Amino acid sequence: MNLLQNVHVALHALSANKLRASLTMLGIIIGVGAVVALLSIGQGAQAAILGEIEGIGSNLIFVMPGTVNMGAALGEGSTASEVLTLEDAMTIARQGNCPDCSAVAPQYDHGAEIVYHNASMYTTVTGTTPAYQQVRNFEMHLGQFFSDQDVGVAARVAVIGADVADELFGPEDPLGKIVRINRVPFRVIGVLSKEGAGALLSRDRAVVVPLSAATRLFGRDSISGEGSQIVTRINVSAIDASRIESAIAQITEVLQQRRGTAAEHEDFSVTSLKDLADVTSSVTQVLTIFLAAIAAISLVVGGIGIMNTMLVSVMERTREIGLRKAVGARRSDILIQFLIEAVVLSLAGGAVGILIGVGISGLVSLSGVFAARLSLQSILLATGFSIAVGVFFGIYPAQRAARLSPIEALRYE
Repeated sequence: MNLLQNVHVALHALSANKLRASLTMLGIIIGVGAVVALLSIGQGAQAAILGEIEGIGSNLIFVMPGTVNMGAALGEGSTASEVLTLEDAMTIARQGNCPDCSAVAPQYDHGAEIVYHNASMYTTVTGTTPAYQQVRNFEMHLGQFFSDQDVGVAARVAVIGADVADELFGPEDPLGKIVRINRVPFRVIGVLSKEGAGALLSRDRAVVVPLSAATRLFGRDSISGEGSQIVTRINVSAIDASRIESAIAQITEVLQQRRGTAAEHEDFSVTSLKDLADVTSSVTQVLTIFLAAIAAISLVVGGIGIMNTMLVSVMERTREIGLRKAVGARRSDILIQFLIEAVVLSLAGGAVGILIGVGISGLVSLSGVFAARLSLQSILLATGFSIAVGVFFGIYPAQRAARLSPIEALRYE
């Protein structure tokens, strides 16, 4: 028989036991569906991270006190005992010290309660300078960012994120309204554009005030033992992405000289958003592969199910095998027929699994967190796995059927 005839015979044999064939395919369906869904979700997460970097600015550099982890650079605070000061930021910004830097914005973060009439929330208040808007690529939805003059007079003005505006003001226009930050009145002069859920370094819950006003608001908490203004981190924007490494080297050299530290005893860390994103992307990729590998265990279970089903089929069709051999069928014909049945069973399960995986990816995209990215590579990989499972777990039953003696097979009851 040719290939098409073998496939037709295989489909006819499987259709004779639809329920058994469906249950046999279940492991393949679950395994392939999970692999396709996890790979597409992982690729979508990586793409979302890269997209966030492009939106924030891939030339963003962080200077943090002590040795920090990625979480600290993303705004979760540093565990280091060392501190950075406003003078450190001013030294970096001083003309000629960092030729590859386009803007420098010191930042001091402190938790505080924000109150407007009967509405209140607890969030992080950031004290900084007008350069912060340029460094972070902030877009204004309403109003404007504060000015150097506001910093100079320690004006009690605030720029708030979209979530803060929604939670405190609802449909009311927040511009010009007075909010109380730790009971101190601040006038809202601007609202930042909304970024949405899952955004890296999200600004939606931000409350940004002049650094000088933050110093007065938080008092001793923001002053070091030597009387200097503490900053949580220093944000620096390189002229362009190609100059990030040289800018980092210049910043490092300037701070080593100012703080009197050698390279092996640095009490600060300089890293770029691109570095942090690369780490995040690598972790996401490894986690995706790991979860997909776990999901692939279902393929092995499904393969064992296929082997069991095919062995039962060989027993049930022993007389058929003997009859075919008696009329001239070769061992290779029997082997190919049963092997094709196993592959058809596996491919059918794989096809259903791919459809389910595509459906799960679509649901994730509809959730709005990020868009899952279904690639041809994932589908081809799932298809290849399905064929491999069918061949690997179908070869033993096929060989067993091919080895049957026609005389013994015809005697079988």
